[in-house]
Amino acid sequence: MDEADTHLIGSRCKRCGTYFFPGNVTFCRNPSCESDEFDAVPLSREGTIWSYTDAQYKPPEPYVAADPFEPYAIAAVELAKERMIILGQLAKGVTVDDVTTGMQVELQLQTLFTKDGQDYVSWVWQPKR
Repeated sequence: MDEADTHLIGSRCKRCGTYFFPGNVTFCRNPSCESDEFDAVPLSREGTIWSYTDAQYKPPEPYVAADPFEPYAIAAVELAKERMIILGQLAKGVTVDDVTTGMQVELQLQTLFTKDGQDYVSWVWQPKR
C-alpha cells in the first residue's frame, strides 16, 4: 500500500457532521444530536501537536515492548478539518525534545515489531520538516 493512501478511518454523523475516532456505530456522542447513522470516512493525514509527553513505563500486554523497554513519545494531535484530537505515538527516534506544541505532523506507518517473520505495523505521527 502506498503510504500516501494511508488514513485513519473514523466516522461522521450523517445528521450533525460530528467526526469520531475510533469510529462510532451506535449513537452520536454529540449531546445535541440523537442520530444513529454514520458514514465511515478517512481522516486527515496531517495535524498540529496540541500536547505531548513520553511513556517511561512499559504498557501492559498485549503491547509488545522491546527488552529492555525503550521509552517513546506520545502526542495529542489536532486534525484541522475534523476539529478533533487524536492521541498516538510519535515515530521511532522522535523524542519530546524534538517536538513543540503547534508543530505540524503527518501520519505514517511504522513496524512495531516482527515475530516469526511477520511485521506488525501501526500508525505514528512524524514531524514535518
